[in-house]
Amino acid sequence: MNEDRQPKSLTLRQMLQSMLAGALGVQSGKNRERDFSHGKPSHFILLGVGFTVAFILVILGVVKLVLYLGGV
Repeated sequence: MNEDRQPKSLTLRQMLQSMLAGALGVQSGKNRERDFSHGKPSHFILLGVGFTVAFILVILGVVKLVLYLGGV
């Protein structure tokens, strides 16, 4: 079997890994090229928006917890 062969579309796991690596700034050139050649922009946009909303909610929750524990 040829391991260099890529599937026609990316799996959810591959898209999540690429999105998280891109958010951290550690995306490899090989994976970035794979994403652009096999991924759908709409999927990455939806994952990015979902990640951003989740990130904001987590930060908001942490701030509220710190304020609550600080007695403010």
